[in-house]
Amino acid sequence: MAQELVLKYENHLQCVNSDVLFPVLSNQKMNSYLKEIASCRRDQQRFDIPYHKAYICHYRYLSNGVPIESVSKMLGHMNIKTTQHYAKILDKKVSDNMAVLKKALNNKFGISD
Repeated sequence: MAQELVLKYENHLQCVNSDVLFPVLSNQKMNSYLKEIASCRRDQQRFDIPYHKAYICHYRYLSNGVPIESVSKMLGHMNIKTTQHYAKILDKKVSDNMAVLKKALNNKFGISD
């Protein structure tokens, strides 16, 4: 079913001109597409994939060895600096979260820095 969706739009003018899989006119329309894709699960359990969550998931590719140039293209960024900016924010967020976790564990086990 997911492959059918991709084939459905393969010759759509906006998709061809923009080199994208789906013609995206707005976040609302993107969320609609994501819901349609999410409904393709084998167990038929429906779930929502908010656009921002789907978008941010692409940054996980960086930590799995996908080159930043590829991630930038997947996200449709015109300039790789945009991708680098968000990747830095993601790294800082992970670092901040780990600091909070470390403090919580230290408090739990009575460890002082």
